[in-house]
Amino acid sequence: MVLGTAWLFDAADVALLSFIMPLIKKEWALTPGLLGSVGAITTVGMMVGAIWFGYLADRHGKKNIIMLTLLIFTISNLGLAFTQDIYQFMIIRFITGLGLGGELPVAATIIADSFSGDRRSKMLILVDSFWAVGWIFASLLAFLFMPLYGWRPTVIITSLMAIYTLVLRRHLPEETNVKNTKTNIKASISQIWSPEHRRATICLSLLWFIIMFVYYGLFLWLPSVLMTKGFNMFHSFGYTLLTSFAQLPGYFLAAYLMDKISRKKVLAIYLVGTLIGAFIFGTASSNAMVIFGSILLSFFTLGAWGIMIALTPTQYPISHRGTGIGFTQAIGRIGATIGPYLVGLSLGLKVSITMIFFYFVIALLIGIAILLFGLVDNDQVDQK
Repeated sequence: MVLGTAWLFDAADVALLSFIMPLIKKEWALTPGLLGSVGAITTVGMMVGAIWFGYLADRHGKKNIIMLTLLIFTISNLGLAFTQDIYQFMIIRFITGLGLGGELPVAATIIADSFSGDRRSKMLILVDSFWAVGWIFASLLAFLFMPLYGWRPTVIITSLMAIYTLVLRRHLPEETNVKNTKTNIKASISQIWSPEHRRATICLSLLWFIIMFVYYGLFLWLPSVLMTKGFNMFHSFGYTLLTSFAQLPGYFLAAYLMDKISRKKVLAIYLVGTLIGAFIFGTASSNAMVIFGSILLSFFTLGAWGIMIALTPTQYPISHRGTGIGFTQAIGRIGATIGPYLVGLSLGLKVSITMIFFYFVIALLIGIAILLFGLVDNDQVDQK
């Protein structure tokens, strides 16, 4: 479970950014559009990092590359604490995104290479559940530490924890698969777009786009949206922490269902649940319904992410698995870039919260259609 720390620190970073955004908005007098660009620039870095480091993992070995991505994340996150304006902040966030974007595809590839069948799917979902632990950790920091000491010392704490994780990575197992030292990135991408894998690549890319569009668009702005619904900052952090705990049972139920019904059906259930949560949250008129909608979003959105983590590696052979995961998640990062920016732009144009959440309802309906009618649940688990 050492690899679970990849998800833990990625989640802590994303969560802390959502908590920091209202603070830097006030500190630097940012417009909603510029504030949305802060989240967007991070995911642009993640998009580049996912493709490049996914390919490098296939070529040079996963263990070395995951260590490199963590080092990039650690150093850049430490530098974030010393930024003096929004432009320095955005440059550092892009570099941080390179490390974050590369870390998850490589970690998922290592897990996929180490297990097979239903055990592989369960293990991928379970390590992805560390995302919930990271979100809870960040929420606690934001709820208990950040109001007293500010966002800069809080960021330093996360970078120090990542250094500790770098030490733990020494315990990663040695790789047994052959590295593709003679391939290049063009050839690797051509392989995942070959007739054998083209349909899977298209469908997975679109599904990752929609899931990340929904996740980042919603959760990076959740504290800010809660404040527009009448919660002060202290309470919005507390409620976000409460809803974070709903992520864990969402992961565990998904892992349980994996060997009971097909992965497509499990993912469809979670996408429908996310849709219902977005609708309830966007149209909520009472505190109770706001919290209920938030809990549903946490439960189903993160569970859907975990299912995609389990589903994607099985569509590609081991020789190009890192590239396949990295490329499809990179397309997803485009959605993760558009989502936060679109929310910020819409808030700046005085679009209602209800209308903003219908963006995500429509996206999820499209995702369900792609899943049911486009994706074939092939499993390449034995092609090692």
